[in-house]
Amino acid sequence: MSAPTLGVIGAGVIGSSVAHAAAAAGYAVTLVDTDTAALNAARAAVRRHERLAALLGGRGPRPLDIRSSTDLADVAGAGFVVENTTESEPGKRELYPLLDKALAPGVTIAANTSAIPIARLAQCLADPGRVVGVHFMNPVDRIDMVEVVRAPSTSDTALAAARDLLGRMGKRSVVVNDAPGFVINRVLMPVVNLAAAVVADGVATPNQVDELFKGCLGHTSGPLRTADLIGLDTVVRTLDVLHEHYGSTEFAAHPHLRRMVDEGRTGAKSGRGFYSYDGS
Repeated sequence: MSAPTLGVIGAGVIGSSVAHAAAAAGYAVTLVDTDTAALNAARAAVRRHERLAALLGGRGPRPLDIRSSTDLADVAGAGFVVENTTESEPGKRELYPLLDKALAPGVTIAANTSAIPIARLAQCLADPGRVVGVHFMNPVDRIDMVEVVRAPSTSDTALAAARDLLGRMGKRSVVVNDAPGFVINRVLMPVVNLAAAVVADGVATPNQVDELFKGCLGHTSGPLRTADLIGLDTVVRTLDVLHEHYGSTEFAAHPHLRRMVDEGRTGAKSGRGFYSYDGS
């Protein structure tokens, strides 16, 4: 019996992590990105994921069925696709009609977006019912809960396919209705924004902020460590999307966040954010 097939579009931090988690669950994965450097980095990231999984599982690394490509046509035979491209609505709206043509009818497309309403992406397809939101959090291998977003047009079949995929990957899921930012980021992003303001105003250090959230509220990690894992560039783009849709000042990205991104301090992936990740 052949392995179920999965296409993953976008080879960034989340995309490579999803590809690894799906392959470890027995899927034959095709990882697609137009940037060959991103694909090379993703292949290295997958090897790191597997070495860590092997170490924690007390076993040797196992071969995973992941191939990479710069050609979207290579996902044509996939039974399910997860889209993880940059948080840009214009970019995603250009991609979705291409996916619609490349995939067989009825194949579900899971939009992994931080804040863009799923209904707006689904409008780009001849069959909007095939699109469902699947919001993975970073690090994918350690967070077993996934926010699943049902747009008004999302079919029962697409929703069931998404939950089946997540179940096979060992993930739990909660299904929520469609809205900009859904639940997690509509609540989390203003918290990150205010935490950045607290640091910029000299009220507390990033570590003090996070320790208070962990000690007083029982969070596993505080908002600023979480923001570093998400990527501060993604945080700013997400806040911009939320501000565009809601217009509230709570979603206006703090200048300190924008300054950090402009300086290349985008979090764990760059080695510097609110914390240093260079080993020092």
